[in-house]
Amino acid sequence: MSQSPPYDVIFAGGGTTACVVAGRLAAADPSLKILIIEAGKHTKDVSTHIQPARYFRNLVTGGDTFTFHVAKPSDALGNRPCIIPAGKCVGGGSAVNFMMYTRASPSDYDDWESLSNAGWGAKDLIPLANKAETLEPPVKNHHHGTSGPIKLTQGIQSNVAKDFLAVAAARDKERGFTEDTNDISAASVNVYSPWFKYITPENGRRSDTAHHYIYNLQNENLQILAHCRVKRVLFEGDKAVGVEYISHAPETEDKEAVVKVYASRLVVLSSGAFGSPAILERSGIGAADLLKTHNINQIVNLPGVGENYNDHNLMMVPYHTTSTAFTLDEIFHGTDEEIKVHEDRWLRADAKGEDKGLMAHNGIEAGIKLRPNAKDLEVLGPSFSKRWEKFFANKPDKPVMWVGPLLAYAGANAAAKGGKLYTLGYYTEYPASTGRTHINSTDPYANLVIEPGFLDKFRDVHFCQVSPEDLAVLRWTYKWSREMARRMDSYRGEFAPEHPNFAAGSAAACGPADGPVPISAPDIVYSAADDEAIDQYHRATISTTWHSLGTCAMKPRNQNGVVDPRLNVYGVQNLKVADLSIAPSNVGANTYNSALVVGEKAAVIIAEDLGIKGV
Repeated sequence: MSQSPPYDVIFAGGGTTACVVAGRLAAADPSLKILIIEAGKHTKDVSTHIQPARYFRNLVTGGDTFTFHVAKPSDALGNRPCIIPAGKCVGGGSAVNFMMYTRASPSDYDDWESLSNAGWGAKDLIPLANKAETLEPPVKNHHHGTSGPIKLTQGIQSNVAKDFLAVAAARDKERGFTEDTNDISAASVNVYSPWFKYITPENGRRSDTAHHYIYNLQNENLQILAHCRVKRVLFEGDKAVGVEYISHAPETEDKEAVVKVYASRLVVLSSGAFGSPAILERSGIGAADLLKTHNINQIVNLPGVGENYNDHNLMMVPYHTTSTAFTLDEIFHGTDEEIKVHEDRWLRADAKGEDKGLMAHNGIEAGIKLRPNAKDLEVLGPSFSKRWEKFFANKPDKPVMWVGPLLAYAGANAAAKGGKLYTLGYYTEYPASTGRTHINSTDPYANLVIEPGFLDKFRDVHFCQVSPEDLAVLRWTYKWSREMARRMDSYRGEFAPEHPNFAAGSAAACGPADGPVPISAPDIVYSAADDEAIDQYHRATISTTWHSLGTCAMKPRNQNGVVDPRLNVYGVQNLKVADLSIAPSNVGANTYNSALVVGEKAAVIIAEDLGIKGV
């Protein structure tokens, strides 16, 4: 390099974790020159992001703060491709997610530590989870942060969520209740609970990392380049010294020009489970055969790059409800005029905790981290028994599913418009199936080759079989959640177009209803043909839960690892990865909280490496 680099640290990506790390470092050492390069736009005070209830509309209208990855068609999914959106903006997923607060189980982090990752167990990471958050008022005798940047809201206002918990109390005597199912103990799993939200109670705004770690700083040494996509890492020998990027900002005249920028101390990849492995591969770090295919000069042979893709399998099952039900349908699906009524209320409410209306909600106010009991295990059958015994039985803090109501219709069927619906959502916490993501070109704008592995059990790249254990769990949960739904006071039948296609005359037939069945009503009896219809329904419907992780796994190098416990990329110097791609195994939770944890841990590690105190 002919001159001193203008930056000390460069972050390739400005998502959830990058904001945590960069913000902590900048606050501890204001003289540290930091650059964040983000492919998406700024989100500071942008109404469609800070107003909580807009998240779903942003997603379904294909807004400019997402990358919509298209996966390869899969036989397990009826030869359909899944679309996997990922946040593309400053703040990343924290600026676009459902704001659903769910913490990983302690054993999840202990699993990470068991893979030769000292310092990454629950005893080390739970204090960092608390460091990131503020829960006001505190929950008595439970374990949460009270002074962190990210704010949490409690409380239930909707009749739908109250109905769900009322049915649970009357119907399910075995499972109990807690005021907080995220207090990081086994006792908080398999019990019903209100659900906290990443919404600031004082002002009804989304609580994201961009606003609470970055935009709130007054530091000219922390710079953000928005609308710029990192192409590759620059090396001198095996030492990372900077990155190349391409600007597609509106003011950029030459949108094909490659710009080089240098860092004197560290380059950090923080572009997520899709972006970070892609940058590594374009930089010459990955599987030798792949790099050779794309004529990329190999720096390090790391076949684990892009492998170990994990997610959760999501279902959003709709039900008709009453005209008096508290739902977000107008904001999710309404006209601009209908939405403006809710926005105006949100804007005029003062900042003293007064009700800001539906716009200050995410529509998720109750739920359960569900584990099967003895009767449920019989229903699940032998296809799940081995998975249960090996993975779940001896770890009581690991849920099998999350189940809870969403106070709106979450589909796109025009027949649902004009009515009121709610959704019972569920997702598999630890699918048996995993996948992979790799580059298809050295062009940073080219589509990736993504095989997410939903319901697939990979044998090799040419063959897969449908995962019987994952299908069994989904089949059981559809039946379980439907029995809950049909007893809720707000139930008025199934929205049949988005339920399994049961044969005419089946006892499981779906459709509108005048009201709920009694709590003591017998469960629906499903035939073998009905079970097959449920399986086909899931194969045709399940999708991402937007919880992508694991593709730059923190494992030993000889186990397909990509980074070590200090987040260093194997085989090179001055290059780290800090985002959820480093997760070596899945977490039984919505992943925003784990992204915060990884960010806080990465900030401590990098501060130690750079000799910075006070992080």
